Amino acid sequence: MPFREKDFRAPDRVEALVRAIREKTSPVTPVRLMEICGTHTMAIARAGLRSLLAPGVQLLSGPGCPVCVTPAGAIDGILQLSSHPGVTIASYGDLLRVPGTARGDTLLRRRAMGASVMTVYSPMDAVEAAAQNPGQEYVFLGVGFETTAPGTAACVLEAAQRGLNNFSVLSLLKRTEPALQALICAPDFRVDGFLCPGHVAAITGAEAFAFLPEEYRLPAVVSGFEAGDILYSVWRLVSMLAENRPALENEYTRLVRAEGNPAARAAVEQVFEPVSGCWRGLGEIPDSCLALKPEYAPWDAARKFGFVPGSETDLPGCRCGDVIRGVCAPAHCPLFGKVCTPADPVGPCMVSSEGACAAAYKYQAI
Repeated sequence: MPFREKDFRAPDRVEALVRAIREKTSPVTPVRLMEICGTHTMAIARAGLRSLLAPGVQLLSGPGCPVCVTPAGAIDGILQLSSHPGVTIASYGDLLRVPGTARGDTLLRRRAMGASVMTVYSPMDAVEAAAQNPGQEYVFLGVGFETTAPGTAACVLEAAQRGLNNFSVLSLLKRTEPALQALICAPDFRVDGFLCPGHVAAITGAEAFAFLPEEYRLPAVVSGFEAGDILYSVWRLVSMLAENRPALENEYTRLVRAEGNPAARAAVEQVFEPVSGCWRGLGEIPDSCLALKPEYAPWDAARKFGFVPGSETDLPGCRCGDVIRGVCAPAHCPLFGKVCTPADPVGPCMVSSEGACAAAYKYQAI
């Protein structure tokens, strides 16, 4: 079934894809597919694809939201750091609303209480603020996956070149492959195939996901973000499963290349090195996080301020960790839509614009 770029929003082609998917699946034994990108999570919910494909296909949300997988203990450490005199915390907006282990204690609350906290759209905003205010320390919270790591690396290189010793990065960056391997090896793993993140693959290259069929015999498709992209990718996954021929395919060829973005990867490799780290819902995973290399210690907030994450105790009743692993639908959390809402969130999955609970609540995609 050839699929051209002009077909991504064509209703007749979408209808044909849905029929083709239903022909390959059975309502008795539904296929369980997982997306591992928060943008996919929102796109699936917004387009109502779960209800369109049920009961033959179950679409599960995995650890694709960087704010969601940041553990509560790390948030506690950030909140403590925000109380240091002369320190300004710079962050993307979503992270400001994520509570630590105490409900309601967020960077927004700390700002209301007098802490210096600024919202930025780019890490370079924090670099410029540091350059203009040499008497103030600026700490940028580097959160994200391979997609945002190059921009964070670039701001470290810029600060080093300009000799800005009042700027540093607290790296909360995560690597996708180790997390997927940990997820697959978990005893409660029940997924038949993966929708792989086009944004990440644009940096790493599509081949970064070849380990899924090669090591685990799980089909994988690097997908774009239109409804047509996702449906075509689902059709390819269910087709590979029906034929028992797991492979890696790149549906998002208009952006993703096999080799990815070598310049972006080189910047990340220059500044960062893989280290073990904790993920909400997945625990400690070897080589799954990125830390600044020793030569960039002057711009490493963890070293500069002796950053120590707090304990990993989640708030009672919150099942964000289970939602992240795809073993619990948002609506199955006892707090969903009752105690936990976007206006008063308990866990990060309801906070982030890429969170599974936020998507389910907004679009009623339960």
